[in-house]
Amino acid sequence: MNKFRSRLLLGLISVILSVLFGLGLLLGQLFQKFYLDAVHDRMEKEAKLLALYMENESLHSSTFEQRLRAISDVLSARITIVDHDGMVLLDTDNYVSIDEKRHKKMIQTVLKQEKRSVVFEEEQDLYYYAVPFWQKNKQIGYIVISLPMYAIERVNEQIWLLLTFSLSIAFFIILLLGIKITNQYTRPIEAATKVAMELARGNYKARTYESREDETGMLSQSLNILARNLQEMVRMQEMQQDRLRALIENMGSGLILIDQRGYISLMNRAYKEMFHVDPSDYVHRLYYEAFPHKEIIELVEEIFMMEINVRKQLLLPVDIERKHFEVYGTPIIGTNDEWKGIIVVFHDITELKKLEQMRKDFVANVSHELKTPITSIKGFAETLLDGAMHDAQTLEYFLTIILKESERLQHLIQDLLDLSKIEQQGFTLNVSVVDLHEVLKEVIVMLEGKATDKQIALEWSSNAQHCYMYGDLHRLKQIFINLINNAIAYTPTGGRVTVHVEKEDKQLHVHVSDTGIGIEQEEIPRIFERFYRVDKARSRNSGGTGLGLAIVKHLVEAHHGTISVKSEVGVGTTFTVHFRVDACVDE
Repeated sequence: MNKFRSRLLLGLISVILSVLFGLGLLLGQLFQKFYLDAVHDRMEKEAKLLALYMENESLHSSTFEQRLRAISDVLSARITIVDHDGMVLLDTDNYVSIDEKRHKKMIQTVLKQEKRSVVFEEEQDLYYYAVPFWQKNKQIGYIVISLPMYAIERVNEQIWLLLTFSLSIAFFIILLLGIKITNQYTRPIEAATKVAMELARGNYKARTYESREDETGMLSQSLNILARNLQEMVRMQEMQQDRLRALIENMGSGLILIDQRGYISLMNRAYKEMFHVDPSDYVHRLYYEAFPHKEIIELVEEIFMMEINVRKQLLLPVDIERKHFEVYGTPIIGTNDEWKGIIVVFHDITELKKLEQMRKDFVANVSHELKTPITSIKGFAETLLDGAMHDAQTLEYFLTIILKESERLQHLIQDLLDLSKIEQQGFTLNVSVVDLHEVLKEVIVMLEGKATDKQIALEWSSNAQHCYMYGDLHRLKQIFINLINNAIAYTPTGGRVTVHVEKEDKQLHVHVSDTGIGIEQEEIPRIFERFYRVDKARSRNSGGTGLGLAIVKHLVEAHHGTISVKSEVGVGTTFTVHFRVDACVDE
């Protein structure tokens, strides 16, 4: 903006100098001409006055020459009196230093002028003027007045000096006024320009002063209104972008945005986490080069060609596993049917598929588990009705089997009811202070007979004298009955089952170890599923329902604890129940 002010001032100075220079030349010429005309007029009047004076004077008197010299001194000029032929009759010979020959030549020249006008002698810078004079009505000769030029030159110098001084003062006054006026009008423009440049850079907080009510004030006011509007628009846009970004990034489904040319322009965090990909491998690349799955490429191509919404369920490999996705793709059509691109949304339905499969497996397993005892009871009952009941020994044997199958059916139904109750939303524990040692003692007493029948050593130990915790007494017994009962069931004759309580830093760990058949590592993640059995034949023979560990897991979690498993095939298995710090009671 300083360049604009400098150019404006330079132009103003140029105009002022041009005007003053032209005005000075014009005034100088006018003043010079006026002064020269005044000098000529003075010479003419002085010469005519001298001619009138000489009408009554004798040229040959002794006093006339003295008076003529006095007049010459008064006029500061050389006076020469000549006859009709130009012969010098009388000459004061002062004020003008010129060669006599040259002087006479100039006299002849001025006498030859028709109008007796002024003649200028260039070499000596002299003016010559001649008028005739009469005596007794008879022309005697001419009076020639010669005047040196230096007086006129001195006056001209004073005129030019005065003009130069006056015009210089005028120039500085006009320049100061011009600078003031320029600053007065350019300062708001400079401020408005700075604000406009800040707005162009994106700084919409910039403002300018509104101190005037003329056009510059209106410009400043308009710029401030524009800045406020832009700031509000940007604020609203940023708010909308933040909301949209937060919505896109935090939505649970994966989202891909493809532009009208087929380039991927946007990918949200859910998609990156679903497929474990790097955005740089996708964004700004063509979709058929970025997507590794042929099914997704075909879906996008179908949307591009048909311009319709497409919804499909796809089974896609992700790393080492296969996941189910419900993919929804839709074209983006702008105003005037302008094609904008495609949005593809990925819903991970793997867990839903698993739950659906678990539901199917649960129904199948329940049906199978119920079918076996019911079939046995029905078969033996039909056999008895066919006549076997008349044999007392056969009758007792069949009734024993029917009772055993009924008990097994009752256990299954009870476990199903317990599991259903535990999984309900409003399930709560009857929490009280429980002595864990007493709970384990009671459980061991209950199962000691079963262990003795299989010749299994059942032992328990603890590293603490007392072990109190907050819990549900009945549910804690149910947890350890299931764990210890399973350990006895899966331990061969002559084996060992050990229960150890470990207390450290207000944390409780209950380890239930056996020397049984063990569990394969790939089966460990599934042992807490309903009806899942490691050894289906032996577990069914032992009367197990396949729901015990599922019930244990839910009850442990209801106590805000966790359960872990360590096992080795042919060596044994250890189940560890971990209770949190807040489950312990200070002694």
